[in-house]
Amino acid sequence: MELRATPTEVKIRSAEDGKESRTIEGYALKFNKRSQPLMGGYFVETLDSHCLDDADMSNVVATFNHDESKLLGRSGVNLTLTKDDVGLRFKIDLPNTTLANDVLEEVRMGILSQCSFAFTLPNDDDADVWSRSNEDDAEYKRTILAIDKLYDVSVVTTPAYEDTNVSVGSRSKQAVDKLKDESLKKVRELKRQEALRKLNIEDLK
Repeated sequence: MELRATPTEVKIRSAEDGKESRTIEGYALKFNKRSQPLMGGYFVETLDSHCLDDADMSNVVATFNHDESKLLGRSGVNLTLTKDDVGLRFKIDLPNTTLANDVLEEVRMGILSQCSFAFTLPNDDDADVWSRSNEDDAEYKRTILAIDKLYDVSVVTTPAYEDTNVSVGSRSKQAVDKLKDESLKKVRELKRQEALRKLNIEDLK
């Protein structure tokens, strides 16, 4: 499972009847938005606009800080997920619990303002694609083309999309390790070719 924070604001939905609203909303994820550098600046990431086309979103929970013991909602009950051109929008009608009341107050005050999501990718090579990055702060770019399952959307206390609060998952780590290994092999081969070139020059003298 991978976790991603999203640089978006969680807000309280405006009440239509003049009463105090207990609904918070925002984007759990946004398409085609570049992440901050991940894994020590080795890669950046974007989500393709079709990555949710075949995703399982049948049993998604809303939590606080990805803690399933701190439940705020569930899809089909009080959590609504809507995909649009921007990304995946969520709406949570908060229950009358101590946790939900605290979250509501902290969102109202601006203490809580970020969200995150947990997901897995299909076990195939077409789920994501890696390419060389033309950005100065990352060597590679990863584009996620397909999400297998969305597990939760979460109101979080940590900043958005920073390397310190992002779990990249074993699949990403394996891909990065492979890229690093290939890069090391290329460097070694270039050094070997340079050494041979120098030897040939010396032989000609």
